[in-house]
Amino acid sequence: MMTDIGQYLDFVLTLFFAFGVAFEIPIATFLVIWIGLVDVATLRKSRPYVIVGCFVVGMVLTPPDVFSQTLLAVPMWLLFEAGVLAGALVKRKRDQEHAEEEAKPEDQPPTPLP
Repeated sequence: MMTDIGQYLDFVLTLFFAFGVAFEIPIATFLVIWIGLVDVATLRKSRPYVIVGCFVVGMVLTPPDVFSQTLLAVPMWLLFEAGVLAGALVKRKRDQEHAEEEAKPEDQPPTPLP
């Protein structure tokens, strides 16, 4: 039985697209934390919805078997967690720098000696 090259290319391009989008997740997650659209705590609270969403996207974009769905959904979830972790680290560092800046005394001109 010969396979149709058009169907094969369609399948391969869909998988390339799906995994390409999946590997953009940490960048997008990091950026929304970095610019302040979403807080890290909010993303952590929405973790169950993200996991379900990853499996739904895996179901839609992969062939109708659980193995392929899991092969896409689990990396998407782990990449989301990596983005949240990177965003939390950068936010913590930025908050520390901001606190140090606030703690520094204001530069005052020197007082003249009597």
